[in-house]
Amino acid sequence: MRTPLILALLLVAACREDVADAPPPASMTEDALSFFCQMNVSEHGGPKGQIHLDGMPAPLFFAQVRDLVAYLKSPERSADIVAIYVSDMGVAKAWNEVEPDNWIAAQTAHFVVDAGVKGGMGAPEIVPFADEAAAQRFVQRYGGSIVELDRIPDAAALAPVDLDAPLEDPA
Repeated sequence: MRTPLILALLLVAACREDVADAPPPASMTEDALSFFCQMNVSEHGGPKGQIHLDGMPAPLFFAQVRDLVAYLKSPERSADIVAIYVSDMGVAKAWNEVEPDNWIAAQTAHFVVDAGVKGGMGAPEIVPFADEAAAQRFVQRYGGSIVELDRIPDAAALAPVDLDAPLEDPA
């Protein structure tokens, strides 16, 4: 009877250790460059993202959540991911005013896909929210559907971008 209890306590302790090892989100400064294009992240509207890799002193920043998801789906990563953060668009002042410390854990976010809105780099965006009701209000206004991080379809991040497609720039 003691063995299952001891195992359960060890598992709880291990889970707490994993959470404690995750670094906090980094503030988005003017020095933060987008991983793929090396452009200043703060100069682009819409939600942003950051990925912390094991052994790396600074996170990889992304000017679009779509790009962050494309990175996650890439088989060519060379380091383990220890934390993923995205902007909470439910509390952003405006689409073009995402505060430098507006970050939520991507694993707990609600993502709107296929809404037909334009992200910071002009491609269709995947829009994260901490609050599911805020995500639902976004869907009612712009369309799309709500999914969890591990349920984002490959096409939402990896499909070719049609530069002539009419995309909305949310207000």
